Amino acid sequence: MPEANEEYLQSVVKHMLGKSTLPPNVSTEAVTSITQTRRMEGVRSFGRRVVPPPAFRKPTDEEFFMLDERDGQRKPNAQFLKQHFFQEGRLKEEQALYIIERATALLRDEPNMLEVVGDVTVVGDIHGQYYDFMKLLDIGGTVPENAYIFLGDYVDRGCFGIECLLYLYTLKIWYPQKVSMLRGNHECRHLTEYFTFQRECMRKYSVRIYEACVESFYALPIACLLDKRFLCIHGGLSPELVMLSDINNVNRFQEPPPHGLLCDILWSDPISNFGHEQEGPNGVGLPPGTSFVHNPTRGCSFFFTYEATCNFLERNNLLGIMRGHEAQAEGYTMYRKTPTKKFPSVITIFSAPNYCDAYHNRAAVLKYVNRNITIRQFNSNPHPYWLPNFMDAFTWSLPFVGSKIVEMLLAILSCCTEEELEEPSLSVSDEDMRAMEDEQQQAARKETEARIKAKILGIGRMARMLNIMREESEEASELHTMDVDGPDSDLQARGITAVERRIGPDALHVQGNRIRKSIRSFDDARRSDIDNERIPEFNEGASSSYPHLQAPSTRLRRANTSVDMETVMRRAIDTDDDETKQLAEMIARSDNRHGRPRALKRHETV
Repeated sequence: MPEANEEYLQSVVKHMLGKSTLPPNVSTEAVTSITQTRRMEGVRSFGRRVVPPPAFRKPTDEEFFMLDERDGQRKPNAQFLKQHFFQEGRLKEEQALYIIERATALLRDEPNMLEVVGDVTVVGDIHGQYYDFMKLLDIGGTVPENAYIFLGDYVDRGCFGIECLLYLYTLKIWYPQKVSMLRGNHECRHLTEYFTFQRECMRKYSVRIYEACVESFYALPIACLLDKRFLCIHGGLSPELVMLSDINNVNRFQEPPPHGLLCDILWSDPISNFGHEQEGPNGVGLPPGTSFVHNPTRGCSFFFTYEATCNFLERNNLLGIMRGHEAQAEGYTMYRKTPTKKFPSVITIFSAPNYCDAYHNRAAVLKYVNRNITIRQFNSNPHPYWLPNFMDAFTWSLPFVGSKIVEMLLAILSCCTEEELEEPSLSVSDEDMRAMEDEQQQAARKETEARIKAKILGIGRMARMLNIMREESEEASELHTMDVDGPDSDLQARGITAVERRIGPDALHVQGNRIRKSIRSFDDARRSDIDNERIPEFNEGASSSYPHLQAPSTRLRRANTSVDMETVMRRAIDTDDDETKQLAEMIARSDNRHGRPRALKRHETV
């Protein structure tokens, strides 16, 4: 039997490798090792792509640590972690805490505004897209041969924020002078609880890891002065930012307040018609001298104007501002040049390609070499798929199954005959039938009808609740579409595009297919995702425990509504729609004795 197994394995490997013969001294163990190696490399086997399994085993301390010969200290093995995370591997909790706490200690000792001199690569938002981040490092160059300035927003929206953060912190531990990390608006408790990062930490690690990450966010610097010529920040300018020295007076070790200098540095944006503010819509623009206007898109902070930017650059003898914070179709945008130095006053860099798997955008990094600027663009990499909110497949499918069961039950009840609904009884005579018509029997019959009707209405409420849960599971993106009705001509007159309509019954309902079918361009995605650009508002009395419903960031929002999902669920349970009421009346009165059940709705999935 062992000889037969060895012969079989050799035959398999021979076909996989495309060789006619194998050396006669190849052992079973060697053949098995070759097979496993080829599987990990993803070789096409028997016409199919073999997907390598995730790295389930957590590393030992010998694998995790590596001796730094420069100072004799043990540090996390960056090369090992890079590959381990790429294979979806996780660390022991103590190992993850070691990285976060050691990086936090380094960051805490840095000033609010770093100063970097020399060649560097400037990186915009990453947003948990680890596999694109690996491509970014290939394009920008390896550390420590290349220095980096990261402008913030390392987590949220993507499914691999903790991997991005741990690997960046590992690089920071090894090369603190080569890796400069700034804080973005998503590096706070407020947004990570609202979006996906908290759930990601809870799913992959624990609340202890999440709390350590939040503490590390507070320690991140908020600005960087590059070559004494460029101010690097995540968001933008503020009315309170007059001189660069004002940045060092900020208390950054806190949650960003809803207003003030720290809020503006993380949240403000250049105005949409930057450099042409006096040429507003309908010929009405901003009056000359306007520097800042309220930012309704973000729900906080300001839009800063071209005039405000030029004045700030002149006061501080700077050449320009480098920032992130906004998705860009080409990965970057260079705004109007300054009148004196003829250099772009603001450069926005965005480094998350195909943002949210829906934007169809390119990403970019800025290479600053020998005082020259080069933009390097790149497209997205494929990545493993996670169900929304990191759910398991069984939990995600429960609303689908429950909805079908309820529909089947309603279909069965809708074709019940009068005899099936009545309790079994002996045959009765005409006299007995007449006796049953007295008031007492009529009252009893009405009571029975009411009980049946109540049960049917209860089933209907359950059906609506399950449908809402199913829609929540289907709508597994952070984008939204508008729920509007009316003919296409009316919608076009109102300025509503076909994409902004609620997706019809012919749309596929699983995340990737639904989004790709409805959003065909960067502008479509930007319009659909505009609600998620705002700072979230929390109910202070709400429980902070782990919610059973999906996070608001992973729901498709409906236009013109501020009702949360819990309220919608309660309404579904407490109210009865007309269709269910009619069905309950029909069954209770047994008017439709021989009705056929309606066909069950088909919900398309992949």
